[in-house]
Amino acid sequence: MSANDPFARLPEAVPFTVTSGTVTDGAAWSPEQFSGIFGVPGGKDVSPQLSWSGAPAGTKGYAVTVYDPDAPTGSGFWHWAVADIPATVTDLPEGAGDDTGSGLPEGAFQLPNDARAARYIGAAPPAGHGPHRYFVVVHALDVESVGVAADATPAALGFALAGHTLGRAVLTATAETPA
Repeated sequence: MSANDPFARLPEAVPFTVTSGTVTDGAAWSPEQFSGIFGVPGGKDVSPQLSWSGAPAGTKGYAVTVYDPDAPTGSGFWHWAVADIPATVTDLPEGAGDDTGSGLPEGAFQLPNDARAARYIGAAPPAGHGPHRYFVVVHALDVESVGVAADATPAALGFALAGHTLGRAVLTATAETPA
């Protein structure tokens, strides 16, 4: 696991709270949050349940991202990106990131992840690569819509978020595949 901080070069944001009934901050993902698509035994590609509170005043919308900066790609790996979550929404149910986005609120949409699937894709660290960190982030925004296209990359979403993020709630999960 590397020490790189994916927020080091981003504008500062007010911290607020994100919790999950699926994973505890700092703990390993459960098998459901691993990737069956990438062939991890027991993996089911089920997005985590998330709840958040304490967003800063002036929040007009949210985005949610799941990112692994430890993936051996040179650029990490985006597992999930959801844009245009209304400010009235403060939770997502487990499995909201399925192929249809059936658990997402009206108006919200999933961008294609680094596997080019507009859905949540679970953890699949290479065998023997060591532990990976998965930053589950709720971004509180000063706009209702960040204005990215539904087929934009999560990196393009991140660029758009940088200028509109008021607050950031972070939960970090881990995963490792033994050699």
